[in-house]
Amino acid sequence: MKSYTITVNGTAYDVTVEENGTVSAPAAAPRRAAAPAPAAAPAPAAKPAAGGAGSVKIEAGAAGKVFKIESSVGASVKKGDPILILEIMKMETPVVATEDGTVASINVSVGDMVEAGALLATLN
Repeated sequence: MKSYTITVNGTAYDVTVEENGTVSAPAAAPRRAAAPAPAAAPAPAAKPAAGGAGSVKIEAGAAGKVFKIESSVGASVKKGDPILILEIMKMETPVVATEDGTVASINVSVGDMVEAGALLATLN
C-alpha cells in the first residue's frame, strides 16, 4: 500500500492506495493544506466593454470555454439572472448575477478559454 496526500480546491485529503487499485480514505474530516497550490496562468487579457468596470465582480467558478453571452453592458439584472454560459466539461453552465444591478462590463468573448476565478463581468 502507498499513502498519498491529494489536494482538491485547497483541501488536502490523506488517501491510501492498495496494489489492487482500491482507494480508501479515513472517515475523518479533510485537513487544510499547509500552502495553497500555485495559481494557474492568468486568463487572457480582459476586454472591458464600454462603460468601464463595476464594483461587483462576476468570476468563473471553474475553468471552461465561454459558450454564450446572455446579457449586455447596460442591461438591468436581478440576482440569479444569467450573465453568460460557460461550457465546463461538456456541460453548459450558467454564470448568474450575484445581486441586483446593471451590467457594467463583459470581460470575455464567445470562444474564450477561462480559468477558475477569471473575471467574466462586472455589475454596478
